[in-house]
Amino acid sequence: MLNIFHEGQPIESANKVGILIHGRGATVSSILSLRDHLNLDEFALVLPQANNNTWYPYSFMAPDHMNEPFLTEAIQEIDHIVQDLLKQGFTSDKIYLFGFSQGACLSLEYAARNPKKYGAVVAFTGGLIGEQLDIPKYSGDFEQTPVFIGSSEEDMHVPLSRIDESVKVFKQMGAKVNTLIFPDRYHTIRQEEVDWVNSNILTAKKKVVV
Repeated sequence: MLNIFHEGQPIESANKVGILIHGRGATVSSILSLRDHLNLDEFALVLPQANNNTWYPYSFMAPDHMNEPFLTEAIQEIDHIVQDLLKQGFTSDKIYLFGFSQGACLSLEYAARNPKKYGAVVAFTGGLIGEQLDIPKYSGDFEQTPVFIGSSEEDMHVPLSRIDESVKVFKQMGAKVNTLIFPDRYHTIRQEEVDWVNSNILTAKKKVVV
């Protein structure tokens, strides 16, 4: 079992939950820094920590067997979190998935394998996982769930072609997909992405402390 950390609003009194999934080699503290930029003040935040700081050992486009059983275990761990939230009374549309890099890939892959009406799926540089996408395994209806993917045109880890393939899958499954693709090679989260997510998905204004 993973170590799972809780931040933000008390989960007992919150009406929205964000599951924040960190990238390769990172920790919950790195992904938690998103709350300094995104409008997450009203959210209970759930932050799983990957064993050895990595969800699966190789590229998300490596031959499938190379990332097993780690990928399957990671998907199961995220599902345990989601199922626990549902048991606590949260409807799926109050559950939001956020991830960066490897965490973005895992967020997208989990959602595509378990489609429902989520609050949103926000992927900062990511795509669906697999050497080749096994399109028939993705079925179901997102019921217009907002899905956001931001990245660069020439990211060193996530090719634009895989983002395009992923967008097509999500649209075919009834998601409302938006992308921001930047003409650079930086593997990062840009202010423009943050601003778009805040304005279009997290519409509550972030509180300013003075």
